[in-house]
Amino acid sequence: MGMRLLPCPAAAAARLLAFVLAAGPMAITQPAAGGQDTGPSRTQAETAPGPEAGPQADLQGKAPDPMKARQAERDNMVEQQVAARGIHDLRLLNALRAVPRHLFVPEQGRSRAYDDRPLPIGHGQTISQPYIVALMTELAQVEPGDRVLEIGTGSGYQAAVLAALGCKVFTIEIIKPLADRAAATLTALGYKSVTVRAGDGYVGWPEEAPFDAVLVTAAPPRIPAPLLEQLGEGGRLVIPIGEDLQHLTVVLRTRDGLERRVVLPVRFVPMTGAVRRTEEKP
Repeated sequence: MGMRLLPCPAAAAARLLAFVLAAGPMAITQPAAGGQDTGPSRTQAETAPGPEAGPQADLQGKAPDPMKARQAERDNMVEQQVAARGIHDLRLLNALRAVPRHLFVPEQGRSRAYDDRPLPIGHGQTISQPYIVALMTELAQVEPGDRVLEIGTGSGYQAAVLAALGCKVFTIEIIKPLADRAAATLTALGYKSVTVRAGDGYVGWPEEAPFDAVLVTAAPPRIPAPLLEQLGEGGRLVIPIGEDLQHLTVVLRTRDGLERRVVLPVRFVPMTGAVRRTEEKP
């Protein structure tokens, strides 16, 4: 199968570069010896509720629904950070309005959860800028019922957005404490169609393949072959590729092979683990 390069217009890339350079997609660190899966932490999630008007205490004295809290801030985030930058898919915008981003951020950073920037989530990692989450999701072109593989769970926020779009999500995080915390957050918030695994994402999740979409949040020098092998026909792989110079890239699997489209220049942390050992082989 051949790859066909379909670059995007240079003007579009230049226009978006300023936004992306401010993003801080999560880092991936070295796994345990051998890069083996450290065992799954599982939760499931289907859809997030639709956007509401904000936190409302129950008339009988019950605590406000956490899924409804800070709705005005989410609405503002969607309008000013996402829609204003050219993302207009109504389903995606509603998912971003519905998912309580602040609950995926550690307590000390929650006051800034809806800022236009990445935020630390511990272990030297970040939750990505809202626009980057939206852009990668839009490029994946997911539909309800799609099976999606995510490499780099981090806080679990991207997985929750995909679940809110009706996807069944399989997400892998190389840092086990982050995987455990993301699984606990997703469970507590009722996302039932997400399964979290702690392990090295380079090898993907072959027993659950093929996937309708694969999203990767760290940059390998080249696309890991296992991820391409696990992409179903008509599926899209959204991934940053490169080292010093990186490009956010979409690979579409067609009946005739693979089509590759460069979207824009980006700056992601490097993918580590098995991908580096593979690159070092003579």
